[in-house]
Amino acid sequence: MAITAQTVKELRERTGAGMMDCKRALEEVNGDIEKAIDLLREKGIAKAAKKSGRIAAEGLTGFAINGNFGSVVEVNCETDFVAKNPEFQQLVKDIAEHVVNARPATVEEALTQAFQGGEDLGTTINAKIATIGENISFRRFEILEKADNGVFGGYLHMGGKIGTLVALNDTDNEVLAKDIAMHAAASNPRFGVREEVSQDVIDREREVLKNQALSEGKPANIVDKMVEGRMAKFFEEYCLVEQPFVKDPDKRVSQLLKEAGASFKGFARFQVGEGIEKKQEDFAAEVMAQVNKQ
Repeated sequence: MAITAQTVKELRERTGAGMMDCKRALEEVNGDIEKAIDLLREKGIAKAAKKSGRIAAEGLTGFAINGNFGSVVEVNCETDFVAKNPEFQQLVKDIAEHVVNARPATVEEALTQAFQGGEDLGTTINAKIATIGENISFRRFEILEKADNGVFGGYLHMGGKIGTLVALNDTDNEVLAKDIAMHAAASNPRFGVREEVSQDVIDREREVLKNQALSEGKPANIVDKMVEGRMAKFFEEYCLVEQPFVKDPDKRVSQLLKEAGASFKGFARFQVGEGIEKKQEDFAAEVMAQVNKQ
């Protein structure tokens, strides 16, 4: 029996399972949607789907290196308790290894790729949701590449609440690379070098600084010079190589690189849950809502 897109859509809506899981289930039972629902329940995938609406804002970051490629990933769960679960921690490491080896273009592509020689990554995560009992989400990743004469430095802060990876070229100094990765974890730069800052961001910052200067009553003929001076402070604050090095604030990161004869290639920094709106639980209101139903 041919499996139609409409049938897959209906099964997905009724179970909340992933599209590929639904398609495979329908294929196994020759298109019988009721049997497919039972099959998904048996596999724990439908059970996992019920948890998919929960906010997963805890979790861990991880990194992996393979030759000239390195990856940083963020995998979320609902509670810090699960983030400390060795099974969850191993999953994060395995996903980072998968990403650096398979080098998918998107999370969606990664979820459809065969994982560790078995089922696809999405199916594996659903199985973990069913056994661990919390919603788990592979949120994002970044892949860095270095030259043959380069080096990676990685750092996990607080066991993985913040994860950074730095790629340097023209050096084999692993200590330097790790030091800069630690610096990135602490200083939270938005960009690596000022050339990465888009013109839109620069124009917006200049406009804000100009209006600030004018509101301070500065003469119009010196405002432009003031703006350029403050833009230098902006780059110093947000560009990694222009920041004062956290271990030695008298030196900039760029000076460390110059002294080592190294060049900066790129960095990635993930902090668990950044940008995720966490649900604020009001337990008193929840109890009253239940009482009112009685």
